[in-house]
Amino acid sequence: MTAPFTADTWPIGVGLPQLVGTLSDGRDVTTTGPQAWRPTFHEVAAAGFTEIDLFTTFIRISDLDDDGRGGLQRLLTEYGLRISAIPLARRSILDPDPDRAAANLEFALDTVRAAGELGVGTVCVGLHQPLTTEQQRAEWFWLAPGEENPEDPAVWAAAVDGFRRIGEEAARAQVQVSLEMYEGTYLGTSESSVRLVTDIGLPNVGLCPDIGNIVRLHRPVEDWRVMLERMLPYANYWQLKNYLRDHDPATGAYFSAPAPLETGYIDYRTAVGMALAAGFSGPLCVEHYGGDGLSVAATNRDYLRRILAAKIAS
Repeated sequence: MTAPFTADTWPIGVGLPQLVGTLSDGRDVTTTGPQAWRPTFHEVAAAGFTEIDLFTTFIRISDLDDDGRGGLQRLLTEYGLRISAIPLARRSILDPDPDRAAANLEFALDTVRAAGELGVGTVCVGLHQPLTTEQQRAEWFWLAPGEENPEDPAVWAAAVDGFRRIGEEAARAQVQVSLEMYEGTYLGTSESSVRLVTDIGLPNVGLCPDIGNIVRLHRPVEDWRVMLERMLPYANYWQLKNYLRDHDPATGAYFSAPAPLETGYIDYRTAVGMALAAGFSGPLCVEHYGGDGLSVAATNRDYLRRILAAKIAS
């Protein structure tokens, strides 16, 4: 099978959305600089990663001045790391508050410019909003309903226009934009995701088919194979995580919990084969919620490399 990388060279970054942007003493992680970043980069390198997906909830690259960016580059080099993608989490350009929506759009524009200046090729954006109070109180945040995008053509058009503006700025910076699948948003189903990305109509704007965000929900969901069949032809970046999932038809009860890629509900051996067959060539990101997420992510990375080796050789 023809592939753009070998199993050993395919960029597989670790995503750590659980990292927060504030230190225990209240200082901002971004502005504190290398002193605050070193422990995380040390642990990531010790876990065997050479790529990291740098969530803006941890470090906001767009807020770094020249000295800050230089310090970031030097620290990454020291630990043998590179940034494979920059995900923006819960910074929706459709926030119900117009001022926050405008600020989130400007933040995304600033981030793609900064990514281009740092040589980072992918920025991932979405339409999911900050966790509600109920989600923050839940054992797992996905067990409580979050904010949803309305069925309103004008709001849909605002999403298309906003993402197109981000994509055009990203193209000038030679950056790919990836739209993250997430429930309750215009990226909440495979059909809606494909419609959105085709309405945007830019070659550097694709999809992040994060189907793990969907299969964890305690309700009926699309079959993961159908989701991938629809979205993979448009995918340019892929966040991968897995969950146990069960449904008791006698009571109507659902169950889900985080699981390593190779032991969860989604068959990632089949999924990776589907991606390669569809011509997917973007960076991969391994995530895991709960427990020692970094170690599970490292296990996921090794599993993916074994799968890629087998699939590419077949």
